[in-house]
Amino acid sequence: MSFEDYKTKESVVIVYTGESKGKTSASLGLLVRALGNRWNVAFIQFIKYWGVGEHVFIRDIMPLYKDQIHFHKGGKGFYKAGDLSPQHISEDQHKKAAQETYDEALRSATSGNYDLVICDEINNAVHDGLVSEAQLKKLITSRHKKTSLCMTGRDFPEKLLPLVDIATNMTKIKHHFDDKFLANPGIDY
Repeated sequence: MSFEDYKTKESVVIVYTGESKGKTSASLGLLVRALGNRWNVAFIQFIKYWGVGEHVFIRDIMPLYKDQIHFHKGGKGFYKAGDLSPQHISEDQHKKAAQETYDEALRSATSGNYDLVICDEINNAVHDGLVSEAQLKKLITSRHKKTSLCMTGRDFPEKLLPLVDIATNMTKIKHHFDDKFLANPGIDY
């Protein structure tokens, strides 16, 4: 078979999942590639409400790319994650924030205004019951035909894998967190 036998898809569905680090970083690489190709990109972030490096980066590049990039920071932090969960945020507040963020993702994916919609940490929101699997399936199947969709986070539902084109499982070989070292800014967040 030669390259002439291959064709391109109008759009694709991409999943970055798994227990290890690198899912958000991979989606940011995708954002950079898409913007470099003059695509319109929506970056919709579930879970992370605290300041992380990608927020600063996206904020700083938004004036350069003007209408090419849309950023929405939703969510209320880790949910049911023990000491990592914000104690002052109720279950109802988590669910409301996740649903508002999902609505923004669905609007962006179905609008036809974006070549790529990245839903960072949406898989976590589904796994935690803040967004339903049925909603995730709707997001995948109802997106605009020319809009590629990227979903990140742990625990992507296995039964939805037939709906995606590219799925990558990030597998940890070693991480300094296991040796009781905290996450490093610029590397881990």
